[in-house]
Amino acid sequence: MFETGAIWGITGTTVTSFMFIWAMYSQYVPRHLRVTVEKYGYKMVGWVSFYVHIKFTEYTEEGLKRSENYDSIRNYLSTNSAARAQRLKANESKNSKSLVLSMDDHEEVEDEFNGVKVKWYSNVKVTQTQSNYGRTSSDERRFFTLTFHRRHRGMIIETYLNHVIDEGKAIGLRNRERKLYTNNSSSEWYPWRSGKWSNVPFHHPATFETLAMDPEKKERIKKDLIKFSKGKDYYKKVGKPWKRGYLLFGPPGTGKSTMISAIANFLDYDVYDLELTTVKDNSELKKLLLDTKGKSIIVIEDIDCSLDLTGQRKTKKEEDEEDDAEKKKEAEKKEKKEAEKLSKVTLSGLLNSIDGLWSACSDEKIIIFTTNFVDKLDPALIRRGRMDNHIEMSYCKFEAFKVLAKNYLDIESHELYGEIERLLEETDVSPADVAETLMPKSDEDDADVCIKRLVKTVEEEKEKAKKLAEEEEKSKAEKEEKRKKKKEEEAEKKKIEEEEKKKKKTEEEDKKENEKKVKGSEENGDVSANGIK
Repeated sequence: MFETGAIWGITGTTVTSFMFIWAMYSQYVPRHLRVTVEKYGYKMVGWVSFYVHIKFTEYTEEGLKRSENYDSIRNYLSTNSAARAQRLKANESKNSKSLVLSMDDHEEVEDEFNGVKVKWYSNVKVTQTQSNYGRTSSDERRFFTLTFHRRHRGMIIETYLNHVIDEGKAIGLRNRERKLYTNNSSSEWYPWRSGKWSNVPFHHPATFETLAMDPEKKERIKKDLIKFSKGKDYYKKVGKPWKRGYLLFGPPGTGKSTMISAIANFLDYDVYDLELTTVKDNSELKKLLLDTKGKSIIVIEDIDCSLDLTGQRKTKKEEDEEDDAEKKKEAEKKEKKEAEKLSKVTLSGLLNSIDGLWSACSDEKIIIFTTNFVDKLDPALIRRGRMDNHIEMSYCKFEAFKVLAKNYLDIESHELYGEIERLLEETDVSPADVAETLMPKSDEDDADVCIKRLVKTVEEEKEKAKKLAEEEEKSKAEKEEKRKKKKEEEAEKKKIEEEEKKKKKTEEEDKKENEKKVKGSEENGDVSANGIK
């Protein structure tokens, strides 16, 4: 028998020789030849191996969309990892309420189903890429590999995989914590960073019960949402993507953002707050939307201010001639500011992303636009089919006030309710202003104090509105008088110009006539002189 030292010597020599041969092979054998050798090498291993391997990648081959199957498998394996795997990763999952233990990279775990044992392997592949500027970046691609004996192929493919996916989805739903997402700059789109979206837990307390709005209107919105959430088969039947658009419009402080939170809580959806100013171009916008999941709300707030999308089409010419010069200056400033922006997202690109072919790549999504000035929006942006339901968030009326009084003061009636109803019908006050007035400012402030303060505040707002209306009427009258005077001056100036032109023309005609007479006299004089001769 060989001695221990001889065995280690042979082993070391063998390993060294193998490493040398492998280095020479990798460095000097052409890539296309190595690919061919590896291809047939895998085939030869397959002929003699009794095991089947199935690979599940984290992203699709194009790298545009995260694989839902991968997430389901990870959830499923997390239940087995803690008990069986040797190396674990402890982290907070993006959609989990608590700490999650999962398989570490290059770890394996065994699973059993109907008496059949299979093995799962967690792998990661790191590739180095070099940009045109000489910078080197790494890209990590994770994947799971399922290994099983080939005699169980039918059962694994037809039964076990469906079991894993279904169980993984159920585990994901049980552990799911709703998130509020915001999009990152494309320079941060790397797997080891936060990716395309960053998120925080979504814990906004708004509900339809606490929303200051007419009860009948709230009930219609809730029924519409319930119908949508149960409409998978119906949308498929009519041939439409399973999505719905809502346009929330109204003055500032009327509860548009609160409405979004109430919808998210009502449907138990995630919220993606899309900031268009950080999106580089239309292609990047598509990739962002593809990276969103179902059961979510995609929000673009103040759409009329986002990249001036409404200004990319010509609007109707204003009639006020006095403001033309000022508007021209503002337009020039806006064009200069637009030229300085890095984003090249266009109105057409936005429309195609939310309602074109790309919109059908995922299901069960709600798209919400908000605006303070609905008249500024391009009709193509808010037409039915894109924004299916237009919801006006109006000023606070009596029904909305009663909801706020119940929320903030826990009362349902008061002797001043009649006065408040009258004032709210005559005065435009936002729900945000009413809520702030009703909120107690100290421990001594009871419901009576808050209600009286509201009456006083609304009366003051009514007086302000009255004065403002008078000032606007006076300003309008002054502008009208100024415009009328300007027209009269222009008419007088035109009349004087016409008279001067007419006078000049008459003088020219008289001058021509005199010249003609002089010329005729000269000709007659010549004739007479010739006759005398």
